[in-house]
Amino acid sequence: MRGALLHAVGDDKLDIRDDLTLAPVGPADVRVKIRATGVCHSDLSVISGVLPMPLPVVPGHEGAGEVVEVGDHVTSVRPGDHVIVNWTPACGSCANCLVNQPFLCMTYVMDSFVNARFRYGGDTPAFGMAGCGTWSEEIVVPWQGAIKVDPDVPFEAAALIGCGITTGVGAALNTAKVRAGSTVAVVGAGGIGLSVIQGARISGATTILAIDPLESKHALAKKVGATHAITPDQLMDAVGTLTGGAGFDYGFEAVGKSAAIMTAWQATRRGGDTIVVGAGAVDDTVPLSAFNLLFEGKNILSSLYGGSDVRRDFPFFAGLYKAGRLDLESMISSRIKLADLNDAVAALRGGEVLRQIVVLD
Repeated sequence: MRGALLHAVGDDKLDIRDDLTLAPVGPADVRVKIRATGVCHSDLSVISGVLPMPLPVVPGHEGAGEVVEVGDHVTSVRPGDHVIVNWTPACGSCANCLVNQPFLCMTYVMDSFVNARFRYGGDTPAFGMAGCGTWSEEIVVPWQGAIKVDPDVPFEAAALIGCGITTGVGAALNTAKVRAGSTVAVVGAGGIGLSVIQGARISGATTILAIDPLESKHALAKKVGATHAITPDQLMDAVGTLTGGAGFDYGFEAVGKSAAIMTAWQATRRGGDTIVVGAGAVDDTVPLSAFNLLFEGKNILSSLYGGSDVRRDFPFFAGLYKAGRLDLESMISSRIKLADLNDAVAALRGGEVLRQIVVLD
């Protein structure tokens, strides 16, 4: 089986190999043939070590495919079903699951650090990123990690729903609960930021400001729903022009940097909500004073995986796509093959590409 392997943090090149094998399918497992998988900044964060993973690891967590085998106890899907990979499977019985926060469930996340689903070079174990490893032809996941989706949704679009769309659109709909008629600022116009913009548009926000230093990203931000687009140095002028100096009702950070969080904070009005969506580094500290935290009255919200229950939200987002309300085609910058992953990672590091999709036969 073909796949990409990262042997050590910081490696210049992934090891593209054809001798990967999978662990046997357990009673509660599902084996999925990956048909499309995204090249996401979180994958780059694993390669750089910002997001820690056990090594060696097969990157990739944003994917969709077809079920080829199920364990004896699995009733949710069957061979032939189209599924979206859920990289945070919910166990259903932990403290977070019981209070309806399945996106915070750590049961299978922790299991992915000790349970090596792959083998290579004969019998050498390798792990899957977040228990997935979608940069391979097939994966084995718990049944909660394979969510059935309408087969009319193309695999490329379904893959985007598996991470970027759910993270960004979910941040607007589930975490912030953006109100119709409100004002929204989004820092970062990459895949996650564009998804937040779409979520704000779907919610009925009347003013949506995209903030990104790369002016080349502004046109696409407007295409998917932003009413205005600026570079960070233009923020104070935009606050004055678009909100009368008050600030925006919601300020979203979609970069994963403390500086971007502070930009979102500065864009947010007193009493508004600043939502952290990007995955940042452990040692990147946000410099907020205790005075400002109290007297500005702003709420800081974190939005992990869009605050989603994917059993509900994957089909919901697929429905929005089919209804023409969610633009997924514009989010795809290119379609590539598995053998091209090293070039794709290099392009992602360069910052200009949006979402490259690996299409597998």
